[in-house]
Formats: sequence, structure tokens, C-alpha cells
Amino acid sequence: QVQLVESGGGLVQAGGSLRLSCAASGRTLSRYGMGWFRQAPGKEREFVAAISKWSDTTYYRDSVKGRFTISRDSGGNTVILQMHSLKPEDSAVYYCAAAPSTISTKESFYTYWGQGTQVTVSS
Repeated sequence: QVQLVESGGGLVQAGGSLRLSCAASGRTLSRYGMGWFRQAPGKEREFVAAISKWSDTTYYRDSVKGRFTISRDSGGNTVILQMHSLKPEDSAVYYCAAAPSTISTKESFYTYWGQGTQVTVSS
């Protein structure tokens, strides 16, 4: 069992930056493909970014390309989502997720999920 905990959310003005972190208790995240998803009120959860086990492959949704960067720390225990040039439409609860085998833009590939962290971008 992998327990994921997100942190780093908050309130920021449009154009600002936030750094989300996802840490695991009990296990290193280097064994998993990792993804970030988000869900805004009244909307379905959507894919944001993903990184492979070896950090050699990353995926991003089109609307965040060039603004968001997903990475792993050197210890392999934390996955980071660095967000710049934030827009009001980025406001959502952000979830990190772990996939035992690969990475994907699809939720069904991910086995473990965190509780989420709120990101609010004011205009």
C-alpha cells in the first residue's frame, strides 16, 4: 500500500507560481510512474502531467505545456509539480497518483491516489 500526500497548494494571483509536492509514506516513489490530475468544481477530473519511473518521459496536457514542469527529487521520494504563469482556469483540487507499471494520461492506469491539495488562482 502506498499512501500519497500532496502539499503546496494555496491561493495565488494570476501570473503567479506554486510548487506542489507529492510524498509517499513507507515507500519510495522511484518504483512508480507518477501523475498529477486536477478537478475543478462541477467538472470531471482531468490529467495534468506525468513522469516515468526513470524520469526519461513526461507528458503534459496541452493547456499547461510551457507553464508546468513535473520532476522527481534526487532521493526518489517526492514528485514535484512546478506551476508558473498560473491562470484562474488552473484553479482546482490537484491530486497526485502512482502507477505500478507505466505512466498514462488516463486515470485507470493509476492505482494509488492522494487526498488532493487546493489551488486557487485569483484574477
